[in-house]
Amino acid sequence: MSVDKKTLDGKLREMYSEIDKHGLDLSLDFDDRKDAWIVKLSKGRHELTTHLEKKDAEDCLDGIECVYLGVQIGQFIKNFEAES
Repeated sequence: MSVDKKTLDGKLREMYSEIDKHGLDLSLDFDDRKDAWIVKLSKGRHELTTHLEKKDAEDCLDGIECVYLGVQIGQFIKNFEAES
């Protein structure tokens, strides 16, 4: 399955509503060398960069949440809210 950047962005925002709820900026880029999507979340001076394996991205489009990514998003939100 080929994963389209725009489709993946929309699906991540749908599955992880905290992204829009907290006004996070989300950017996605595919890294051919790592064969994975690089996911960047930012808000103000806070930034998180993580990766989403190609298989996890495909599963995401099929409606299967990536627990690892969900935990990363939750921790990111917790960190920037603690400093606010």
